[in-house]
Amino acid sequence: MLSLSDESSSRLFQYTLLLSSLPLLAITLNVVRQLIQPRDKSLPPEIFHWIPFVGSAIEYGNDPIKFFFKCQQKYGDIFTFVLFGRKVTVALGAKGNDFVLGGKHANLSAEDAYAHLTTPVFGKDVIHDVPNEIFMQQKKFVKAGLTTESFRAYVGMIEDEVSNFMDRDPSFRTYQAVAPEVDNWGRFDAHKVMAQMTILTASRTLQGREVRSGLDKTFAQLYEDLDGGFKPINFLFPNLPLESYRKRDHAQQKMTEFYLDIINKRKTGISPSDDTDMISVLCNQSYRDGRTLPDHEVAHLMIALLMAGQHTSATSGSWVLLRLAANPDVAEALYKEQVQHFSNDDGTLRSPIYEELKALPILDSVIRESLRVHPPIHSVMRYVRANIPVPTALAAPSEDGIYVVPKGHHVLASPAFSQVDPRVWRDSEKWDPSRWMDKDGQAQNALRSSDEGDTPGKGVSRGTESPYQPFGAGKHRCIGEQFAYLQLGTVISTIVRKIEMRLPTSFPKNNYHTLITSPSEPRMISYRRRRLA
Repeated sequence: MLSLSDESSSRLFQYTLLLSSLPLLAITLNVVRQLIQPRDKSLPPEIFHWIPFVGSAIEYGNDPIKFFFKCQQKYGDIFTFVLFGRKVTVALGAKGNDFVLGGKHANLSAEDAYAHLTTPVFGKDVIHDVPNEIFMQQKKFVKAGLTTESFRAYVGMIEDEVSNFMDRDPSFRTYQAVAPEVDNWGRFDAHKVMAQMTILTASRTLQGREVRSGLDKTFAQLYEDLDGGFKPINFLFPNLPLESYRKRDHAQQKMTEFYLDIINKRKTGISPSDDTDMISVLCNQSYRDGRTLPDHEVAHLMIALLMAGQHTSATSGSWVLLRLAANPDVAEALYKEQVQHFSNDDGTLRSPIYEELKALPILDSVIRESLRVHPPIHSVMRYVRANIPVPTALAAPSEDGIYVVPKGHHVLASPAFSQVDPRVWRDSEKWDPSRWMDKDGQAQNALRSSDEGDTPGKGVSRGTESPYQPFGAGKHRCIGEQFAYLQLGTVISTIVRKIEMRLPTSFPKNNYHTLITSPSEPRMISYRRRRLA
């Protein structure tokens, strides 16, 4: 006869056994459902997955491009996978880019896909927290500050910031202490250095002198806490009760107050306005209905410019430095280009002006090729508001008709996939800047189809069917594209003038566990002070 204690232990064992078997039961039922349930032939094929709710999230999250190529081999350019309960329909290639990024806003919504991620970081009433027509007006407000005149002023500012950083930061102690004739090498972390340079140069130019002078430890901590709320987990699970979420919200409030204080001091005359920075530009903008841009919206747009621009430029710049370190012959050609165009009579190099910087073919090719192989964002999503048919150019109709992506799904385009698609690019995975030198080659054809335009502040056409989209396409194309080229070009040119670089390890792999595809560690670069001719 069992005692009370024995009976309780037996029940506990039974409950434990039952609970432990539930996950296995859920997986079994999920597999059986996929195997025996008749497929709706009007829907794109769905990727088989073992774990319910999680779906293909692990495989996609670890290496999305590898995952896309694997699925394409079996299903073609359009298929659906499960991502933590979301049904995501992927459309690959240039046609897929056009389907997703060129779709009508009434059917495909960016704000429905991203507002839960961006609003807590950027703030209310801007970007994806407003109707699309308001967001388009806000983009025009920012474009009003991206003028050729401003860019001309920015080149010298950026060059000064990079030079001062290399003269003072501990990452460049060997550069600071060793004469050029001494063959000593130092090391720096490519991504950490570029992250610091990017925020310094962006704050000196777009953000304004008050922001630049306010880059103390307090601001750095606020930025770090806000940045902690801009990660894949925040996109997938927007309302978790985590400390990082609380820090994000606190930092957003404090940074808003920081910008509002600058705006108030300028309006009351305590601090003079600066015609070259974005704060001054935004404070003078009005919506089409006559409303002036409220101060809190100016502050939140400034936060958006700082956060979004810093991530992408820092990551892109680190990839460029790593590629140059791994290919010293290309770095040397880049340096000789500087010598050819900017040499003074005494052998020193003068500062370039904006128009000269744009006209350097090797520099342009190095940046474009790095952005092709290492675009900042691998996936772009839209939320499906209404059933949409899949174009026949993307998926040929079968005897059952054309595919339809249903309301409630997400659709996904991958410019990162199309930029290494072997159907378009020769030696697609090879980093080869020379491909951009061929005026009639595939790279230039892709560039022309993207219809970038090079006039700051002017509109660009959609370019949604281009296989080359490092800055996106369509109405949501990155408005900071031209500034990014200017910033990257000036930073890279200044560094190459001062140091020679080598890569002491194998080339870093992609870290796909961040929203922006950054280089994995180790990402150290060996350097020595350049020996001037």
